[in-house]
Amino acid sequence: AALQAHGIATQTIFKVNEGRPNAVDYIKNGEVALIVNTPLGKTSFFDEKAMRRAAVQHGVPCITTLSGAEATIEAIRALRTGAWTVRSLQEWHAD
Repeated sequence: AALQAHGIATQTIFKVNEGRPNAVDYIKNGEVALIVNTPLGKTSFFDEKAMRRAAVQHGVPCITTLSGAEATIEAIRALRTGAWTVRSLQEWHAD
């Protein structure tokens, strides 16, 4: 919902234990550009491991926190508008 609210197209898909086609199937087929997975509880451990493994094997970025997802939204927005700059950590904290 947060990605969609910022104009980023999304699609909700099954996790590994929810049926097929699932996240790993989509990753292997090259149909996933970005994973936002915020796992909770023991049952999500298997899904998380399988999705991370597939993501690494197929070069798909995987975000596991809401703060990371928010930073990614901001980065995508900056890339789309061309309004980004590169600064060192020292420059950010010198202000």
